[in-house]
Amino acid sequence: MTEAAYDRIGVGYTKARRTDPRIAAKIVEALGNARSVLNVGAGTGSYEPTDREVTAVEPSTEMISQRPIGTAPVVQASAEALPFEDDSFDAAMAIISDHHWRDRPAGLREMARVARLRVLLVNADPSLALEFWLTRDYLPGFADLIPERYRHKGQWREELEGFLGEVDMQPVPVPHDCLDGFYQAYWRRPSAYCDERVRHGISVFHRLHAGEVTDAMERLQRDLGDGSWNERNARLLDLPELDVGLRLVIAELSG
Repeated sequence: MTEAAYDRIGVGYTKARRTDPRIAAKIVEALGNARSVLNVGAGTGSYEPTDREVTAVEPSTEMISQRPIGTAPVVQASAEALPFEDDSFDAAMAIISDHHWRDRPAGLREMARVARLRVLLVNADPSLALEFWLTRDYLPGFADLIPERYRHKGQWREELEGFLGEVDMQPVPVPHDCLDGFYQAYWRRPSAYCDERVRHGISVFHRLHAGEVTDAMERLQRDLGDGSWNERNARLLDLPELDVGLRLVIAELSG
């Protein structure tokens, strides 16, 4: 098996990335009556429900090594070639992971193939990337990482429905004190992005040019110091949660 991206960037992943119970509750609710669940791109086991029969799939040896004792059994494989028979699980889910797949359409087809009842995804709508203040004001190069086919509103849904059928796409507001350290998690805690340990757990910072990241963090620190960040983002300071583009996608399979 070829080296997975997180074999290089996943060292120490669990220091910044873990389950937020409020997001987890939405995932469990969306799984509905599914008793057997395949977690695709499972990483270190975040968001795997403890009240279901879960099987994890993860390509990275480094991430597998960080899975705590007692988590679901894991198979080292890629989303694009799931080593299971058709209809092997009630549900297949991928939580903030499908943007790492080498072939997203192939992964979606595979999830629909092995699931009997539903497919569940959680990820950010790529067409909304520039609406997040960190991207808009400091890291506009993030937009260049988004494939052209996802840059306009509705295109992500259109692709999902092409492989999964009709989907229900629900906003997942992110709490101001979110425990998981994904890219948008610190929307009300901007100084966190200046911490290299926080950035290490966010794949975007590994993909951007180092010079752009350094410049962005210097400008962010300066804006925090002189109050200009607070002035521009005053409306955020008292919000308990915010829609930063994270979406829960549910596809009910007709069989």
